[in-house]
This record gives sequence, C-alpha cells and structure tokens, in this order.
Amino acid sequence: MQSFDYQTPTRLIFGKGVIEKLPKVMSAFGKKILLTYGGGSIKKVPALSDNPSAGSLYDYVHALLKDFEIVELSGIQPNPKYNPSVLDGVRLCKEHKVDVILSVGGGSVLDCSKAIAAGACYDGDPWDLISYKTKANAALPIVDIITLAATGSEYDSGGVISRTETNDKIGYMDRLLYPAVSFLDPTYTFSVSKKQTAAGIADAMNHTIEQYFAEDTTLLNDGFCESMLRSLMENGRKCLANPNDYQARAEMMLCCTYGCNGILSLGNSESGWPCHGIEHALSAYYDITHGEGLAIITPRWMKHILNEHTLPRFVKYGINVFGIGQELSEWDIAFKAIEKTYCFFESIGIPMHLREVGIDESRLDEMAHHIAVNEGLDQAYSPLTQQDIKDILVDSL
Repeated sequence: MQSFDYQTPTRLIFGKGVIEKLPKVMSAFGKKILLTYGGGSIKKVPALSDNPSAGSLYDYVHALLKDFEIVELSGIQPNPKYNPSVLDGVRLCKEHKVDVILSVGGGSVLDCSKAIAAGACYDGDPWDLISYKTKANAALPIVDIITLAATGSEYDSGGVISRTETNDKIGYMDRLLYPAVSFLDPTYTFSVSKKQTAAGIADAMNHTIEQYFAEDTTLLNDGFCESMLRSLMENGRKCLANPNDYQARAEMMLCCTYGCNGILSLGNSESGWPCHGIEHALSAYYDITHGEGLAIITPRWMKHILNEHTLPRFVKYGINVFGIGQELSEWDIAFKAIEKTYCFFESIGIPMHLREVGIDESRLDEMAHHIAVNEGLDQAYSPLTQQDIKDILVDSL
C-alpha cells in the first residue's frame, strides 16, 4: 500500500432545494461575484422542480443574490477553451475586482472557472499556470451549482482546458482549485438530454476504471470502485428510462462527485489515466463529447493491454462488476468483461466507433505522436508506446 497525503476541503451541500442557502454561503466570500455559465441551459432549467412558475435556475440565482454585485461570463463551451473563455474570465475578474466565482452548470463551466480563479490572481499569462510553467500562489474562491452529473470537478482540485490553436488539452491540477462549496441538487439534472446523461455515465465509469486498473491496490479501494461501477450502470439505466427518477439521479450524481477526488484510490499506485490521455487528443483535435470519446477508447484499450500480467485484474473486474461466473477460464472471464463493458456503453446509446463522431484515419499518426509526447503513457499501469496508441486508435475506428 502506497503512502499518501490527502485532504478534501470542499463543503458538499446535497439535496433538493439546497441552493436556498446560497446567499449565506456567498456572503462569506465577499459581495462581487463572477457568475459563469455555458450556452444558456440554466435559463431553461426550472428553479424548483415542484413549482415551474418559480422561473429558471438563472432567475432564482439572481433573486437569491439580489444584494450582491454580479458580473457574468456566459458561453463557456464543452471542452472549455483557453481563448476566449479563460482569458475573458480573468479579464473580468481583474477589471471588476471580483471576490468569488459562482459556477452554474456542468463540469466544463467549473473547469473553466478554476483556471479563471488562478489566472485572476496571477500577473502573467494564465497559460503559464495551466501548462505548469509556474505554480499559482493564490486563487479566487469558487462556489458551484452543478447541473450535469459527470466530471466530478465539484469535488476535486483540477479541470481540463483546451487551447485550440495548438491542439492542447491539459488537465490542470492545483490544491488551490478545490471549490470552497459545491451545491448538488439532483433535480437540476432531470432535464439533461439522454445523450449527455449517457456521456456523463461513461465519464464517471471511466474515472473509476482508470483508478481500478493499477499495479498496487487494496481490497477497500477495489470494493469502492466495483460498487461505483455497478451503481453507475444500474442507476444510469434508470435515469435514461425515467429522467425524473430522483433516487437514481441522486445516486448517479454522488457517484460522479466521488469519481475524481482521489478517495477511490488512496494508497494505490498511479494508473497513469491512459484512456483520458488518449481521449484528450481526440477532443482537442475534433472537439467531440468527452464521455463518448472515453467510451469508444476504453474497451479497445482493455483489449490491447490484456496479457498474462494484467489478466488477474480483468478477472476480478469481470466477476465483481459484471457477475461473470467463476467456472469459466480466466481468459474467458477477461474477454467477457471487456465485451460487457463495450455492450453496456452501446446499450445506453453511445456511438462506439470514432468514425461515428467524425474522426477518420487522416490524423491518427499526428494524434498518436502528440499523445506519446505529452501524456506520459509510457509510465501508465500498462505502458503504451506511440505504436500502441496508434493501434488503439485504429481499432477504435
């Protein structure tokens, strides 16, 4: 078991109607707020699921914060962009002397807000921080209201930022970037489309799988991961069948929240997060939906790394996650586990080939080289060379 140093400073406020506590929470950080959000869905999400006449979540936030000064940054995209969103947010924070950032939306909005929070307290180019050229000394506090269960950014210390002109997509981590407070009301996910619900399930499942497939693990963490995967599949299906199933939405949301804050892998060795490393290039080059890209890559990565050394891990995964019978041979269990992973993603409506999301073979060599140089996958649980990465991409077409 590996040594670790762990602290999660984020306060989680979970349940129906919890954002009524927003004014008291925000008052602890100051009066000037940068409100960040995406394409405007928060202007359509009902503020109260049992009272449609109460207006939208956007209206409700403004009503609750009527005594605060609010500056807005809208239009933050999935796979949030350094330019314009991060740069515009940093500029607004500095111009208006913002005290605190309020992120309302999904993980992309929150990821962008984290980069803004650090950049607002830095005198140089914020890309210096995101690219780890230098380390932040301070960051603005962040409060978030999550409307999409997927990334787990509400309970972790990082986010992913894309720089379009260089095809870079970087996971930016810093302990200063933990949200101070995260509001989690499952009713705000009722209106999420089937496509995005499925992508969120795949994203959270992959977060768990990436931590499960590691060299040094514990029975405790294996149990966490296995139950997380079973819960995500069972409750994910329920959410897709009945979008207003509060119990299913609530459990799925909490699963997603736990996905990336490290609790699933305390004491484990590092896995290297190879599927994320590969997918970052796909969505940087082609701007595809992150969860869909992960779902496409993951079973092909599994198939590629299955060997005598990794076989026992796949056997445990197959038996404890999918309930595959132990009377089968170890190799049959492993192959069935990979097949069931693929079939689950396919069953919830995710396109399972790169061509289906607009990616052909024309840039595979370029992407494989970019991944090999930038993602450090030669140090992953099962190390990958540039040729390995290319083979996984070709198999995913």
